Amino acid sequence: MSDERPVPAANAAASGERDEDLARYETANRAQVELTPIDLEALLPPGHMARLVWRFVEGLDLHQFYAAIRAREGTPGRPAIDPKILIALWLYATIDGVGSAREVDRLCYSEDAYRWLRGGVSVNYHTLSDFRVRQAAALDDLLTQSIASLRHRGVVTLARVAQDGTRVRASAGLGSFRRDGTLRDCLREAERLVARTKRQQDGGVTPGAAAQARAAADRLARVDEALAELPAVAAVKQRRGAPSAARASTTDPEARIMKMSDGGYRPAYNVQLATDQASDVIVGVAVSNVGSDHGALIPMLDQIEHRTGTMPTTVLVDGGYISHAVVDETTARGVQLVAPPPRRPGLRTPPPVQRGDSLAVALWRVRMQDPEMQALYRQRGAIAERRHADALTHRTLRHLLVRGLPKVHTWALWIALAHNLVRTMDIVPHLMR
Repeated sequence: MSDERPVPAANAAASGERDEDLARYETANRAQVELTPIDLEALLPPGHMARLVWRFVEGLDLHQFYAAIRAREGTPGRPAIDPKILIALWLYATIDGVGSAREVDRLCYSEDAYRWLRGGVSVNYHTLSDFRVRQAAALDDLLTQSIASLRHRGVVTLARVAQDGTRVRASAGLGSFRRDGTLRDCLREAERLVARTKRQQDGGVTPGAAAQARAAADRLARVDEALAELPAVAAVKQRRGAPSAARASTTDPEARIMKMSDGGYRPAYNVQLATDQASDVIVGVAVSNVGSDHGALIPMLDQIEHRTGTMPTTVLVDGGYISHAVVDETTARGVQLVAPPPRRPGLRTPPPVQRGDSLAVALWRVRMQDPEMQALYRQRGAIAERRHADALTHRTLRHLLVRGLPKVHTWALWIALAHNLVRTMDIVPHLMR
């Protein structure tokens, strides 16, 4: 209890004391630790998107994720984070348009939806980042589960499937691409850096020596990968008759310089999505470092058959996917191909049949002159291109934050799974209650 006695204002003025010295009040003490009680269940209203995401994840078979946990009952070691939490966080973040692990980490402690999904479990961006790109096979299986669930209910019909590719900016700069001689110079420099950091680490006197050693080893590994990629790049240039020397990136060796939608050339990957027209559900995902779509259709059909056990009845693609071999193969598999035949310069319409056409190619040319087939082809953009536009604008596909084909493929799988989750909410809402 304070022993201060009030002093009359006149006496205070006479004594020269200030009002601030005599008044009693409480001020801020930001050094103290507060324990604030939080009712997590009260943070979100019923039907909130985060609750629906958790309900969706609870319905998945996650045995592959749990099998990968090394911490076991009766053995030492820190318990792992429940995979359901990490899957739900990344799905919700992808739906929310958040692709950075650091940003998800921040949101886990500042936003109610992420705090509710976290459920009091401590997470950090290292764990989030590692989880996103690991266990690609298990994540691919989750996408198959999402398709199978809707197909079992007759939502995914595969009556018409549209496929399209988009070139996505890689996490590498144009300045990181080097020719063979420069790469070998970089390799020698990286080897010297690794040796120096190893000596510093063994000495144990340099702060951060271990981190520097890891960074140097990573640099050396990426330069090695870039040198290993040069023959493949050179082979492509030789087939195309390109006069320039082969170059590879020291930042992301598997990225390739591609012509983008704005006409510029930048490091990129080609992300392919196949979409079922009836349900708007993604039924196939593929990623390559080839700039063209040529040769991408048949592997996608194989993937769809593997996921669903059947082939699409009709597939809609643009002319970049077409070759005589592709037409023959799709016909042999019982798939109706809807794609525009190539036009000759000076002709408004392609000729119905050309010399050397197989029966399947001749029938395809004749079929595509039917106005009904042409009208059907015009639906391709509304199915496939819209899906890419949504992923680029709202689902973190605009600029990749990971490097290498396997990690980029995993990134695309997260986007496809998040999209199918949203479609499940819209099409079969009672499943999410």
